[in-house]
Amino acid sequence: MRITIKVGSNVLTRGDGSLDVTRMSSLVDQISDLRSRGVEVLLVSSGAMASGRSELRGLRCRKLDSVEERQLYSAVGQAKLINRYFDLFREHGIVVGQVLTMKENFSSRSLYLNQRHCMSVMLEGGVIPIINENDTVSVTELMFTDNDELSGLISTMMGCDALVILSNIDGVFTGSPSASGSELIRFVESGKDLSEYIMSEKSGFGRGGMHTKSGIAQKVAQEGIPVFIANGKRDDILTQLFPVIKRLCDGIRADELAKTDDVPFTLFLPSLDSVSSVKKWIAHSDGFSKGTLYLNSGASSALLGDDAASLLPIGITKVDGDFERHDIVSLVDANGKKIGVGRSEYDSDELKDVIGEHGKKVAVHYDYLYLENGSL
Repeated sequence: MRITIKVGSNVLTRGDGSLDVTRMSSLVDQISDLRSRGVEVLLVSSGAMASGRSELRGLRCRKLDSVEERQLYSAVGQAKLINRYFDLFREHGIVVGQVLTMKENFSSRSLYLNQRHCMSVMLEGGVIPIINENDTVSVTELMFTDNDELSGLISTMMGCDALVILSNIDGVFTGSPSASGSELIRFVESGKDLSEYIMSEKSGFGRGGMHTKSGIAQKVAQEGIPVFIANGKRDDILTQLFPVIKRLCDGIRADELAKTDDVPFTLFLPSLDSVSSVKKWIAHSDGFSKGTLYLNSGASSALLGDDAASLLPIGITKVDGDFERHDIVSLVDANGKKIGVGRSEYDSDELKDVIGEHGKKVAVHYDYLYLENGSL
């Protein structure tokens, strides 16, 4: 079994913003227990900013803007954080390795595969990859929404059996978790709309909130990977979740899992459809679009229909942007609504020369197409 565990900033920080080493040590103990049960773990960990902030609290320097502050705290904090993990895991005889990545490293298939190979080698060698965004060099427009997005990419890239997102609340509720009458949603079916339940604001020290978590969880579940959202501040939460994850991977139905009342969580149930690794990459590539293809109504209907269809030049009315062959492009319907993303089989100049023409090669092949309605 292989799982990705994402630990959020709100789990690893105290109320004053400093790193909660006691909580960190407890999580390491639990991950060590999972390893002893034969589970391969990829750890996506926040906490570098908190670690750096506490280390530099008494340092005198000029007033920094938000980017400079993030870069400084991350540079110092990431070194401190990985060293802390290294020492804590070493007590269990486990070796860890650091993987710092950026969103653009997922934008091309070759970089994507290089990262996958690196982490595969680490797992084969018994090393736990500890993964974080490289905030010291990432710029705002190319940053991940937060580490929830990164953990989703890692889970699909590495073919994980489950993704566990640890937050500071028990899961998704029907209202504010602190409100009277608000109930925990235990199971979320594929495609279920949660917008009426989820508040969009961010919380605590993280960049994202439950809106981001649920969006990533639904996309990853659509690709066949179950996603748990649970409270990382609960003692032994990973140890308690493990039997549930194992039973799910063994094929136990959701109605049977519903009898698990001793540990709170929200589970996004996986789609049963088989999805190729290329499709999974495309599904997470909407942030890497280099151009836009505008489609006529016939092409839009064909793509969104029940039968698999590729996009042909005859269905394209306009091409925007400057892109190369095999770059990611957005697809927009005749009403200006984005309906998907895909990998272009033309560069932008070539495609402009053949739009609206019959008998030309495919512009975006079905195998390299992701639609916003969740079709894969």
